[in-house]
Amino acid sequence: MKKKYSLLLLGFLVSCQEIQPRQPINKKEVSNMSSSAKRNKNLFAQEERLLNAAAKEDSSYIYKKAPSGYLFAYVNKSSDYFRSPQKGELVSFEYSIETLQKELLYNKKELGIVNYRIDQEDLLPALREGLRIMKVNEVVVFLFPSYLCYGYQGDGDKVGINQPLRLTIERLN
Repeated sequence: MKKKYSLLLLGFLVSCQEIQPRQPINKKEVSNMSSSAKRNKNLFAQEERLLNAAAKEDSSYIYKKAPSGYLFAYVNKSSDYFRSPQKGELVSFEYSIETLQKELLYNKKELGIVNYRIDQEDLLPALREGLRIMKVNEVVVFLFPSYLCYGYQGDGDKVGINQPLRLTIERLN
C-alpha cells in the first residue's frame, strides 16, 4: 500500500513540473519566410515602377491609381445615370490582354464574351477588381500588377511568370 501511495505521490510531483515548449527543429524556415517577404516587397516595388512608366508612356489616357495598386484610365466613360454593379448582379463583358508594352497576348475574339456574377464566381482577381468600378457601356484600360493577374505561375502559355499586364475591358450590359 505504501508503494502505491509513494508512486502516486511521485507521479503527482513529476506531473506538476513546468512544461517546456519544444523548439523548432529546422530554424532555417524562419529565415526563408523573411527572405520571401523581402523578395515580394522588392517585386511589388519593381512592378509599381513598371506600371507608372507604362502609364507615363501612354499619353493618350489619364491614369488614376486604385487602392489595390493598379492603374486605370477610361476610354469610354458612361454617364452618371448608370451605377457600378452590386454583389450578385450578372454582368457581361469582353476583354483583351496585352503586355505593358502593348503587345497583344489574347484578343477579345479569343476570349469571347464572359458572363460573371459579381463577387459570387471564380474569376481572375484583376477582372473582379476592374468590373467592380465599371458601369454599363464603359471601356477601361487597366494596368495590373502580376499578383492580381496570373502571379508567379503565369498562365502556362502566353503570360509569363510575375508579368504585370494591360487589360482593356468593355462592359456590355
